[in-house]
Amino acid sequence: MSLDKNGIAKRIAKELRDGIYVNLGIGIPTLVANYIPEGMNVVLQSENGLLGIGPFPKEDEVDPDLINAGKQTITYQTGASLFSSADSFAMIRGGHIDLTILGAMEVSENGDIANWKIPGKMVKGMGGAMDLVASAKNIIVAMQQVDKYGKSKMLKECSLPLTGVGCVKKIVTELGVYEVLPEGGFRLLERAPGISVEEIVAATEGKLIVGEDVPEMVI
Repeated sequence: MSLDKNGIAKRIAKELRDGIYVNLGIGIPTLVANYIPEGMNVVLQSENGLLGIGPFPKEDEVDPDLINAGKQTITYQTGASLFSSADSFAMIRGGHIDLTILGAMEVSENGDIANWKIPGKMVKGMGGAMDLVASAKNIIVAMQQVDKYGKSKMLKECSLPLTGVGCVKKIVTELGVYEVLPEGGFRLLERAPGISVEEIVAATEGKLIVGEDVPEMVI
């Protein structure tokens, strides 16, 4: 069985480390906030001006004035801070974010990412994505490996307008976990439970490096 969106988010949460500052992009990445390991101190930052995001609120906890960059209602942790988006982008551009987790429409075998625009479709802008991929110390992509037509989104080259070049370090999809190698190519680190290497090969257009014994992921 391939992972659902929550499964992807839960696996990515295992990449978190105590004391780091993390920015969660729109979509699957926002779900990571619900799976931070108990006892781990991770500070979540949102580019609309919040440091110290907590899990999504229960129905009786919803505050319409507290939202993330994706306009979803959120909670905040003890000691959280609210500030202007100008200060938020100063944090990002100043290199103070340790890890950015983003969704993507395409990722190339060289680590290029396209996640903000589909030609011919109206968009309001790229938001903070370009600043995040240019400034974060580590970038993990959370996405579905194939689109609704069954075409791979892990490609030799991106066909959509790029958000960043050579910046993606790791990818977690419904099928597996991948490291983007500096010399190019997706190295398969883990398979989703019940997923075969053959299924992963069929879902990957770009260069795929597979070792002799690829373990199933534990989530």
